[in-house]
Parts: sequence; C-alpha cells; structure tokens
Amino acid sequence: MNIDLDDWGLGRVPPLEISTATRLARVVRVDRGECDVVTEHGRVRVLSDSQRAQDEVAPVTGDWVEVDDADGLGDVISRILGRWTQVTRRDPAERDLEQVLAANVDLVGVVHGLDRPLPPGRLERLLVIAANSGAETVVILTKGDLAGEEPTEAIVRSVAADLPVVVTSAVDGSGLDQLRAMIGAGRVLALVGASGVGKSALVNAVVGREVVETGEVRSRDAKGRHTTTARELVLLPEGDGLLLDTPGIRAIGLWEAEDALELVFGDLVELTESCRFRDCTHGAEPGCAVVAAVQADEADAYRVERFRALGEELSVQRRREEERTRRHEKTGGRRGRRRR
Repeated sequence: MNIDLDDWGLGRVPPLEISTATRLARVVRVDRGECDVVTEHGRVRVLSDSQRAQDEVAPVTGDWVEVDDADGLGDVISRILGRWTQVTRRDPAERDLEQVLAANVDLVGVVHGLDRPLPPGRLERLLVIAANSGAETVVILTKGDLAGEEPTEAIVRSVAADLPVVVTSAVDGSGLDQLRAMIGAGRVLALVGASGVGKSALVNAVVGREVVETGEVRSRDAKGRHTTTARELVLLPEGDGLLLDTPGIRAIGLWEAEDALELVFGDLVELTESCRFRDCTHGAEPGCAVVAAVQADEADAYRVERFRALGEELSVQRRREEERTRRHEKTGGRRGRRRR
C-alpha cells in the first residue's frame, strides 16, 4: 500500500533536512518505547531510541523522522528532523521543565464546551500554550447545540480578542465546514483542552467517521473522563488536512497565568499604568483607568472581569509561594518528623 506523504505534510519539511539514505516517516502516535509512523509504504510500528535519535530528545506526535533497520531490533527511529513549531506546557511543579505535547502543527485549537461554565484562568492559560507554539491559534467552542444561558461565548470572544472563534456541534454539524476550510491540505490542527470538552467527538465529526473513542460526560458537573490516552495524528478524507487529538489537560502551571497577563491582556496591562494608584485592583478605586475605559465603552466588561480574576489569582498564588518560602527558611529546609 503506497502512501502519498504530501497528504501528511511532507511539503513543509525543508529539503535540506531530508536524507536519501534512510526512510522518511511521520510520527502519528507515541507509546512507551514505541511509535506508529507513516512511511510511503504505509503505517509501521517502530522502536523509539531517543538517545540515538537526537541527544536524548524523544520523538513526539507530529515529528518527521528517519527510520533505519537496526540489527536484532528491526525498525528504529534514527533521527528526528528539525521542528518548526511545537506545542509545550511547563510542568506545574517545575518552572523550567517543559513537556512537548506535539510538533510541527500549523494550527492550535483551544477547545471548550458550551455545555459548561468557563473556569477562571483556564482559557487564558491555554491561549498562552497556543501562542507560544509558533502556530496559528483558533478557539473552538464545541457542543453548540447544548449552549446554556451563561454568556460563555461572549466571554470567550472578548478574551480571544482578534483570534478566530468557531462554534461547532457534532450533532447538527454546524461549524464543521468552517473548521475544515481553516485546516487545508497538508496542514495540522492540534486540539488542546480539558477532558470532556468534546475534542474526540469533534475529531470524529470532522473526519466523518469514528476514528477515536468518545466517553460519557457526567450530567451533574459536565466533567468527562480521559478517553484519549495518547496523542494521535488523523488524516482527513481526500487528504484535506490532519487533526491531532490530545488527552485532556488537567493542570496548567502558574507561569502560563503570568504570561497570560502580558500576552492575552497586554492592552489592559498597558492601560493600568495610567491608574492613580500603583496597587489598583481595578474595582472601586478612584482614578482607575481600566474602569474608566469600560465606562467609556473603550474596553469590554467581560474581558476586564477575566483580567481582574486572573490578577487576583496570581496575587493569591504569590502569597502562598512567599509563605512556603518563609516556612522553608524558618525550618532550614528540614521536613518535620512524622509521628508514629
């Protein structure tokens, strides 16, 4: 079975990256120690030898790689080609440790379901992940047929500012053609969001058949389980692009929230410099430039509300960190002995 690798985005690979001595492949799924890759002869299971591949850089879904036949091992990834974009998040517990979620994507879709409220800070953090990837960003609102009375769409549009927002429904098909048109041949749309927001159902709807498992969502809180356990690259019919479904992101670090103030709310941060008081909370204080902008219809009230909530969250987190540091210094870094 011959495969047209152009359908899988080969045209984006710089010619100088390609060697004629080995087989070229694209990683479509990563498991522990093994990967599924697509070559010109079809889908192949290969070993992932990250140390041989490229200075212990492990392959991730979306990578272009070279595959060699190793004696006694079979097919092994021998080299990871250079990445032009990568979706990463910083480890919530380690400030300088990054986890690569996907590579070589053209669009990052920040996904949220209209059947649930919008948790404080989550949208902004996901927008930072998308912006830092180097790819284009689109906000995708799923379950448009289940939209409640909460102004979730209005809030998302106010926060996303100039970014495209697409409202979709896997039930009535709305928004799917618009999404397909945004992807395009050889381009990859990677979906990021919490569990239960409808990423897997969206993939199935866009592809037109069930290619990934979907799970039930609890009616009492609209939360779902992780039906996607691995990041998998899926080809759309007729080679009209690719989708990358990812497991739901539970925790996003404090540092993405810090970045969000500048990256997502840069216009409001700049406006705060004109406030009368340096420690203005942009609520009831006199001389607040942000409140004045809302009153003059020069700033969106929903957007300011999210900006204030994120700022308050960061203040609380910083106070907690300072308190932990003080306790640590007071005890000399020693942990208390456990009572028996």
